[in-house]
Amino acid sequence: MIAIHDLPHVLAVINAATIVVLLYAYSRIRARDREGHRRTMMVAIGLGVAFLAVYLVYHAFAGLAKFGGYGPIRPVYFTLLAVHVAMAFVVAVLVPMTFYNAMKGRFATHKRFARVTFPLWLFVAVSGLVVYAMAVHLYPLNAS
Repeated sequence: MIAIHDLPHVLAVINAATIVVLLYAYSRIRARDREGHRRTMMVAIGLGVAFLAVYLVYHAFAGLAKFGGYGPIRPVYFTLLAVHVAMAFVVAVLVPMTFYNAMKGRFATHKRFARVTFPLWLFVAVSGLVVYAMAVHLYPLNAS
């Protein structure tokens, strides 16, 4: 069984998988493989839903993560965290809108949304890994 304190690691794995899947989905659409792109994006959506579920469970039981870094790294970390969180909210709106337009066959609208959604979603996944590495591995609160 996975303990609550292990969930940040699970979230990091989901983020890493999301990066790989998004890049592969992008390669599929660039290769004009619409079916491969569609299938891969279904995996990306599934990862997004799994991430949200694990994230909500973790923060419901563990509260906010604590950052242990001191000095000049603090504003760097908290600026990155603030931008990451703000963009995550934007992505949480854009992804369903982009997906909805694809499912309705509105591909011109889907493409316009995707041109914004893809890089923002990728940024959120990558910055999530950076925030995780900084808070959990590089500057944990209880470092000795």
